[in-house]
Amino acid sequence: MEWNDHFMALFREAVERYLLNPQTPADRFFLPEEQEFLKTIGYQPAEMLGYVREYAEKGAPSPSTTLLIAAVRRHYFLNAMRGMSGNARPITAADLPAETEEFQEIPYLPRIIRKAEAKLFGTLAPDIMYGDEKDREFLRTHGNFHLADFLQLAAAARSDRQRLVSAVLNAMRSQTDSAFPVQAN
Repeated sequence: MEWNDHFMALFREAVERYLLNPQTPADRFFLPEEQEFLKTIGYQPAEMLGYVREYAEKGAPSPSTTLLIAAVRRHYFLNAMRGMSGNARPITAADLPAETEEFQEIPYLPRIIRKAEAKLFGTLAPDIMYGDEKDREFLRTHGNFHLADFLQLAAAARSDRQRLVSAVLNAMRSQTDSAFPVQAN
């Protein structure tokens, strides 16, 4: 079975499991063989459980979006990190920029950039999720980015935050321009 098929089967099973018993802690939620599989794609059980929980409770991000996010993380893990988990301390809520912190007068941008970088490195604390409701709303209203596309931009930027900021500003301009089409005479 290809990794993506395995991922989707595990995601569907995990959603069913979660709906039956949402109180199960992350360290006991997945079977040992499921935890081993997650490890091969650079995922922590708590990370996967966050996407399962969000989908089971809010219907988003969708299973296909979750797979696309996992594909970006997996690619980064296997190629940039050479399949080695880092020993970095997890990024906690206290380590993230405040939601109101701005870059080029755009609140939340520093926060989502930091979350995307930590997602790539696999260093988000278990209680923080890349792609939560606030992230989705920000990306929708600031260039209409797909979560996986923004994560891929973060990977391509290689910690060049200005490159990410420029991409957001350009996407916002395009979004505004397409909202007000020029009428031909």
